[in-house]
Amino acid sequence: MDSRISARALAAALGGWRTREPAYEALADGIRLLCLDNRLAPRTALPAERELAAALHLSRSTVAAAYRSLRETAHIASLRGSGSVTLPLGRREPGRADAAEGMIDLQQASPPAWPGLAGIMAETAGAASALVSRVGYDVLGRIELREAIADRYTARGVPTRPDEVLVTTGAQSAIHLVSSVLIGRGDRVLVETPTYPHAADALRRAGARLVGVPVTTEAGWDLDRAEQAFARTLPVMAYLMPDFQNPTGRSMSVGEREAMLAAGERSGSVLVLDETTADLDIDRGSLAAGFAASEPGTVVRIGSLGKTVWGGLRLGWVRADGDLIRRLVAARPAHDLGTPEFEQAIATRLLSQFEDVVVQRSELLRSGRDALVRALKQRLPSWDLPEVHGGVSLWIELGAPLSSALVIEARARGVLLSAGPRFSVEGGHERHLRVPFTAPPEEMVRAADVLADAWSSVRAGAPSTLVEQVGAVI
Repeated sequence: MDSRISARALAAALGGWRTREPAYEALADGIRLLCLDNRLAPRTALPAERELAAALHLSRSTVAAAYRSLRETAHIASLRGSGSVTLPLGRREPGRADAAEGMIDLQQASPPAWPGLAGIMAETAGAASALVSRVGYDVLGRIELREAIADRYTARGVPTRPDEVLVTTGAQSAIHLVSSVLIGRGDRVLVETPTYPHAADALRRAGARLVGVPVTTEAGWDLDRAEQAFARTLPVMAYLMPDFQNPTGRSMSVGEREAMLAAGERSGSVLVLDETTADLDIDRGSLAAGFAASEPGTVVRIGSLGKTVWGGLRLGWVRADGDLIRRLVAARPAHDLGTPEFEQAIATRLLSQFEDVVVQRSELLRSGRDALVRALKQRLPSWDLPEVHGGVSLWIELGAPLSSALVIEARARGVLLSAGPRFSVEGGHERHLRVPFTAPPEEMVRAADVLADAWSSVRAGAPSTLVEQVGAVI
């Protein structure tokens, strides 16, 4: 048994779970969703029935019935004297959907590979003899690639030298590495809410205590709350996504960038900017990168090729002051011993024709976005759809706290999504659903049809108080 979750922690993770009747099945669905999102890892021991019943203010028989339902669908196993533990979800087990079997997978929010990638891979493989002559252990990154990355930053108005760039195995690796160097256990870290959940997980693993600052599709960043949070908690670090924020799709204005930078500088915080979606512009137009700090080391930028080129190309980077780069290099061997040479050689070639990549990505995402918006407006006119100009997803206001129930129902009908609470820092967001538009237009239309049917079913099964909320919106 790897871990245990307390009744109190499970109750907090479940959030607004009671979205259908009977209550025991709603509770079982809530725990299923935590397993499917990997918020409950396999082999996690669940609380005893009596403890969870007390935490949720339920009868023990209701929790027992929920656990029985979970055993029947192979989400948990119960052993006499050992309690109940979550199980790994196999390919054919109930509750597990496979996108290769006709499913539409909209959990990853990542477009398919750029069409020219296979050709670049073949060209790179043709020069393999030169690659294998290198040592292969390079925790900083090959100079040709760091020069190319530095040139792109300089062209964006962020003057950069190659020694201010560290190449990593993807953006997530960069976030982990930066967090491990900057954060001590119990340190405060300011983050947007909603936010990219894997980044929040990495920050927590480094020991951070997260302080949420709201960002919405309509109003953007709550600057008053942000300035108060910086001044009150003095966070050692702030993790921000200024361009096409995931999941809201919102981009910071020039004024928002200046205000965030000023607040961070006053509190002595390091601003870590996740720019993995910054190049996914559809129709916003160019915008100055901003965040020109007055003190070295105040701003750290993280980028990758995962969203722009292909999620399977595990290559990212950190752009930071030279002193921090040296600290990251010193700490990196505890994480890994460098980025694979083959991927670095591919990335070097890609950056020489990156404008072609960006143009194709813009066209692909525009077609997906427009098809999804048209279909949802036709089938679900009560939903509040934001206007986004780039990025990978819509952050939709449903009108009632039924996101988790909708995700479970849509999964059963062949569409994989992540519920709003998955992107929360401090709980909530059951009224929101992230719907990526990274699939082809015909799949986006089919996904909208599934969501419309699933929404009708979820409304019909929801408690009367929630049905009234939904009815008031339509």
